[in-house]
Amino acid sequence: QAQFVESGGGSVQAGGSLRLSCVPSRDIYAILYMGWFRQAPGQAREGVATIYPGGTLYADSVKGRFTISQDNAKSRLYLHMISLKPEDTAVYYCAATTSNFVFNWYARWQNESEYPLWGQGTQVTVSS
Repeated sequence: QAQFVESGGGSVQAGGSLRLSCVPSRDIYAILYMGWFRQAPGQAREGVATIYPGGTLYADSVKGRFTISQDNAKSRLYLHMISLKPEDTAVYYCAATTSNFVFNWYARWQNESEYPLWGQGTQVTVSS
């Protein structure tokens, strides 16, 4: 059962923008470690961005184009995407861990196994 519900996906042309949202399906607050992953057809799921007590981290492929943010209650997650490219086409997933501290998150955040809580995904399609 998905713990989060993502929304905001859709179809856009290259160069366009989208803002994804992720809200918990039950009462969850003060989530310190959250991230966005994506999975394109036939490819492995990859970490796109994360937000954690130390700040934010991004995959090289989206740096400067995507911005991850969280609400003040630290339960909702957002991903603002600009200058979208066809290679950004994928299903985007919200993920989280309720741990209060994760050592060396900088080196671990792109590992799916670090996130026990997931959403069901939202499709983003970018046409050329």
